[in-house]
Amino acid sequence: MAIMNDYLIFVPDDVDLRHSPLRASLRAETYVLGAFNPGLTRLPNGNLLLMVRIAEALREPVVRDHVHAIRWADGGYVLDAHPLTAVNMSDPRQFDVGGSNYRMLALTSLSWLLPVELDADGRRVVEVHYDRAIAPAAPYQAYGVEDARITQIGDRWYMTTCSVSPERHSTTLHTSDNGLDWTLEGVVLDHQNKDMIFFEGKVGGKFMALTRPLGELYFAYPEGSDYVGGPSINLAQSPDALHWKPIDHPFLRARRGSTSAMKVGGGSQPILTDAGWLMLYHGVETRAKVGIYRTFWALLDRDEPWKILRLEDATPLLEAKPALTAPIAHQLYLPTEVVFTTGIADGGDSYIVASGEADLACRITHIPKSRFA
Repeated sequence: MAIMNDYLIFVPDDVDLRHSPLRASLRAETYVLGAFNPGLTRLPNGNLLLMVRIAEALREPVVRDHVHAIRWADGGYVLDAHPLTAVNMSDPRQFDVGGSNYRMLALTSLSWLLPVELDADGRRVVEVHYDRAIAPAAPYQAYGVEDARITQIGDRWYMTTCSVSPERHSTTLHTSDNGLDWTLEGVVLDHQNKDMIFFEGKVGGKFMALTRPLGELYFAYPEGSDYVGGPSINLAQSPDALHWKPIDHPFLRARRGSTSAMKVGGGSQPILTDAGWLMLYHGVETRAKVGIYRTFWALLDRDEPWKILRLEDATPLLEAKPALTAPIAHQLYLPTEVVFTTGIADGGDSYIVASGEADLACRITHIPKSRFA
């Protein structure tokens, strides 16, 4: 049996908030709620790069009879006050704001992205690039920039992120010529399309990406179907990485009776192997408020990736490991049954896989390639 090796490589206490982009204008005291869900790529110098999501939260969000949320506006950061009588604060990550015909959320933290350079094997932090941090820079990022996924195609790097604001919950794109210095290209997918990840290579001369549209309404599959309705992974193609056409074929859907029946979503960037495109994805089992997040894998046809050659959704590739977060258990704010894979890199005889552990810290796992035979 292939033996995996994993560990936490970056945790909240590793973040020096003196270098936070919020310090320029926000006077309130903050702390790192989580340093997690890192995009992963290899840099030109051979080292690995984690693009870590830093969720920075107010130390005391409640003052008298209001709860406050951080918002970027006109180049600085402000606090919005919401009456306690009109909110539901049962979830430590967000609170529901009442008084609307639709469900409205505000966040207990604002996220920005921190480049963390590792050695070539992903076992040691080489440098934390605070000077290259990515923070909100446009109105559609007013509530933060989240969950980077990085793909190198040729000599160019492409990074998708979720940008959050009252305007929209969109997918945005950054590009780079070196994996460290990024240019914001703007919105590429509109409202609530999460987990967009570029394939690491083109298909038929076009960019290919995983997407995961979200909504308040889903239609039921017929009785006896292998699938259940809800969030699923779709595919899209683009001639230029900016303009996207969804693929008509259905793709990876939650299967009835599986531990992923709640929902599925993209994980790592699909990479091309001799057997086809290898992709790691997350499946969620219904449990309490958050659910149990596990990592599974699939193998896709090289030329028609909507054709799934192999689907491993019975035995998880990765599960949460409470032993990893035991030394920082006092910082946990969610159940520990969450592992959220966000990147993969070739490590020779093994793959180096990056994940968020418990929405708190960055986990690295070395998985022998024989595991996918």
